[in-house]
Amino acid sequence: MPETKHRYRRTRSLRAASWTAGLACAITGTSMAQITSSHPMPHEVEVHVSANGTRTVPETLFGSFLEPIGNSINNGISAEILVNRSLEDGLWNHVNLENMFREQPELIESSNETGIPLPWQSLNTNAGNRFELHIGDAANTWQSLEIMGQPDELTGIKQRVYLPVHRVLTYKVSLYAKHLNGPETLRVSLRSHTSGKVLAEATMKASAKDWTKYTATLELKQGSVRRLEPVDFAVSVEGVERVDVDQISLMPTDAIGTLDPDEVAMAKAMHMTELRFGGNFSSYYHWRDGIGPEDKRLTTKNIAWGIPEYNNFGTDEFLQLCDLTGAIPQFNLNMGSGTPEEAADWVRYIREHHKGHVIYEIGNELYGKWQVGYPTINEIAARTLLFSKAVRSVDPDAEIIATGLGPMADGKWNAQQLTLPAGTFNYLSLHFILGTNHQEMKQPTPDFVAASAYAIPYAGGPYFDKVQAQVDADPKLRGKVHFAITEWLFNSKGFGERNFTNESPSWMNEGGAVMAAGFFNTLLRHTDQVKIADMTGSMEFAGVWKRREQVYAVPAYYAFQIYSDVKGDTLLPVTSDTGTYAVKGGVKPLDDVTDIPYIDVVATRSKDGKTVTLLCVNRSLEQDIPTHFSLDSLHVAGTAVMKQIYSVSRYERNDEIEPKHVLPLEGTAKVAKDGAVSVVLPHDSVTVIRVPVQ
Repeated sequence: MPETKHRYRRTRSLRAASWTAGLACAITGTSMAQITSSHPMPHEVEVHVSANGTRTVPETLFGSFLEPIGNSINNGISAEILVNRSLEDGLWNHVNLENMFREQPELIESSNETGIPLPWQSLNTNAGNRFELHIGDAANTWQSLEIMGQPDELTGIKQRVYLPVHRVLTYKVSLYAKHLNGPETLRVSLRSHTSGKVLAEATMKASAKDWTKYTATLELKQGSVRRLEPVDFAVSVEGVERVDVDQISLMPTDAIGTLDPDEVAMAKAMHMTELRFGGNFSSYYHWRDGIGPEDKRLTTKNIAWGIPEYNNFGTDEFLQLCDLTGAIPQFNLNMGSGTPEEAADWVRYIREHHKGHVIYEIGNELYGKWQVGYPTINEIAARTLLFSKAVRSVDPDAEIIATGLGPMADGKWNAQQLTLPAGTFNYLSLHFILGTNHQEMKQPTPDFVAASAYAIPYAGGPYFDKVQAQVDADPKLRGKVHFAITEWLFNSKGFGERNFTNESPSWMNEGGAVMAAGFFNTLLRHTDQVKIADMTGSMEFAGVWKRREQVYAVPAYYAFQIYSDVKGDTLLPVTSDTGTYAVKGGVKPLDDVTDIPYIDVVATRSKDGKTVTLLCVNRSLEQDIPTHFSLDSLHVAGTAVMKQIYSVSRYERNDEIEPKHVLPLEGTAKVAKDGAVSVVLPHDSVTVIRVPVQ
């Protein structure tokens, strides 16, 4: 399949100063009754940074989040190339089935006529129906497939796959087989998806009458398969051979255990401090399903998202990923269908297999009826206490996060959690996930949608103060309970790539980087309250993606990456004369907000005192703003270097075709004789400037 370029994509370079004088609303085609300029933007913005500060940036503000949703784990961080290895039926809900059939219409006929479990299909339709699904006799889980050969037609099964041929040409194959009768040769191959031509092939002598594992290696010739080109992986029999097959695997030979090396490398380069293994699946996840020999782990349905759960990524694989990336493991314990005893046993297993720092989160969004076994508001405190005691019976010093609700809720759920004795938990979780294209205004213009979306990260800040006041109302809890934003994300329309619409700034496009940086600035201004924050996610959403075996990252990933360098720094007070705007009719509950700064700056000073970092967001939709930074008594001691994220449009994005379309651009900032640092901040942009100081 030839690579194609998106329309409206241009080469970019660091912008020279260009800006529009006059009213700094920077929003066109929008009723002024909806977007107003609170304070007009000056022609140039002055930012004053004090030399000294007292608050420190918590290192755990730069955490991320991993959940088995979409292709974040299966066909994501997992290097396994095949889908439905154990040939089980009924693993997808109807929505995901519709998506699968839309992508591969040929699967409709195959599933109707042969009964081969999706997404497998007959290798040769001319052979007719030569398959039978067996239930209760399997090498793995419940089902296996009998292939019945015939002398005159090629007979077998195939699956369309993509291979990381840009990285590796050799692949390990394994499968379980039970010989029934006839010849004893199984053939595995990679074939052209269009012509059926064999590209690589290996044979296995599968003579055992009991379930036996067989292995082989397939090696492609250089250039035989192009990047992003589909091929078929096939298993076929010889002549009239009849054989049961199950638990089939196709792995690149450069896999790190079972992990994809490209995804591991990008996750490591993200510089996250902690990684959360949690989400909606946590309310029914039983950790024992994900340990032990990988071939023997059962395949089930992921109830939360209607996709298969192979359990090939469990506790040990997650700990391995944390070790490889340098992240603190953060486990989301099952307080839905799980028990305190099960949680304690999991903590015990984790402590036996990991000697470092671990964070435990008791439950996920338990206030929601979408959670399996959710507790009512009257049950939550008692159950939290039971689970906390169970965890601390194994690990007395455990760092515990309890499920909170907010920060923009009515406070009743959190009030119940705050009745618990001091020390029951260290943090209350607050999720901050908002859509960016759900404006109250009817038929909003694209600029109104963008301006109201950009307001969300800043406008959420006061709500953290509100919840903290609720905590501080109890003297016993004051200073002992802080917040963990264990999920934060700005999404467009809905979850999942198929539901994504590119009509507003959100996790997939360049505008999402502006929103991510804006939220980091809000978090940095609220470090007295927020101590832990986990961006959604490390894989997919605002993180690393893999499509057709090409790994890439969305622009928000790069905002996270360049911001994470300030962990442990001292925050410096900042004042600015930037203009501000107000939104009315935006995204609920932040639909009516005022004083949103166009130029949003946070400053930090490194632990050794030698570097000041300026973290800048320009929310203007039109103006590139010349901005001058005065550093008080600090003297610039060298070249001020910067990284900027911007594009010709806030809707530009990276994908498997152009994985590096939107990347941070490096440059330098001008330093005047008086020591002031000057730079043009492009509209819809993120700029991080590192200034060496004396």
